[in-house]
Amino acid sequence: MFLSLSPPSNSLLHSCPRFSRLRFPSPILHISPKSKTQTITAAVTTAGSSQSPQSTDDALSSTSSSFRTRPTHEVNVLVVGSTGYIGRFVVKELCRRGFNVIAVSRERSGIRGRNGRDEALCELAGATVCFSDVTDADALHRSLESLDLPVDAVVCCLASRTGGIRDSWKIDYEASRNSLAAGRRRGASHFVLLSAICVQKPLLEFQRAKLKFEAELAEAAAADAGFSYSIVRPTAFFKSLGGQVETVKAGKPYVMFGDGRMCACKPISEEDLAGFIADCVMDDEKCGRILPVGGPGKAVTPLEQGELLFRVLGREPRFVKVPIGVMDFVIGVLEFLARMFPVMADTAEFGRIGRYYAAESMLFLDPATGEYSAEKTPSYGKDTLEEFFERVIREGMAGQELGEQGIL
Repeated sequence: MFLSLSPPSNSLLHSCPRFSRLRFPSPILHISPKSKTQTITAAVTTAGSSQSPQSTDDALSSTSSSFRTRPTHEVNVLVVGSTGYIGRFVVKELCRRGFNVIAVSRERSGIRGRNGRDEALCELAGATVCFSDVTDADALHRSLESLDLPVDAVVCCLASRTGGIRDSWKIDYEASRNSLAAGRRRGASHFVLLSAICVQKPLLEFQRAKLKFEAELAEAAAADAGFSYSIVRPTAFFKSLGGQVETVKAGKPYVMFGDGRMCACKPISEEDLAGFIADCVMDDEKCGRILPVGGPGKAVTPLEQGELLFRVLGREPRFVKVPIGVMDFVIGVLEFLARMFPVMADTAEFGRIGRYYAAESMLFLDPATGEYSAEKTPSYGKDTLEEFFERVIREGMAGQELGEQGIL
């Protein structure tokens, strides 16, 4: 079986070659060139700064929704969750489009904090990297204040690393809320939130946390005509469908729950999703909207995913179909134990997460019918699941690891 009850996954300065184009009062910089990439590393020293409070206020007052009338090289975009699975592609895409990107990173990032500053600087090349803690509102504010950079828009790619109850509220709600407050204090007039399509049917704690922040984001826009938002709700990511490629390649059967038709999705690649998120920064038509989005082509069920994988491998399909009741039994046991031993509350939640993804489609939930609709799930991009399978068969899952996510 491909069910693990381990947790499921998902801050001083490095400057990009466009550093001189950023709109900010001049801090004191210690600059050292880096070879090959021609980027520079800089540390901001705030002591002895000649900037008055009035000059900072003037800089921040220049940021407003009118930033969309300026060329991208004059637009500053703050990205939080920048070293996450989608976040790092968003940073890359925004830099490619010419934006001035300020990427917030933890001191230790990556899967289980395995990457330090040097790895983050390399991964986020082209952006100004601010090492801070998004779970600490004061620390995040101080870090951004030390840069003395105005912000036009914030892109939030934060997601709970485990999906556990406490972690969900700490990251999906509180850290996202901290990012909104910090961005607005620096003048941000637009906020792009990477949410998830599964919040349409909230049965899990991380979904409730995301929905609470979505509601507060809408309230902030309703209270301030100069502030706007875009909420992006993607369907399944390619990596979430790639967990069985290596086992099937090794000759084992494809495992699915029920008849393999219970949950369908329109998977989207990280590059395509990053492109859609980047569109939301400058596109007025995407403001004030909840935007479900999937990849190109028709929706596919687990059975169709397995058939596609065997076809790419040139083999006859072999399936193992596990009754969904097995998961119901496991979850029942875990919930019973959690009532007796509160320390097991997260373990029970991980079981519920696995059950949810085994049964619910990652498609637009039509409020008129109460049914999932592939036709009403917008498609975007060009990368296909077949191409993804072909690449993983050739190159393996490097860069597509599930990290702390243990439910396949």
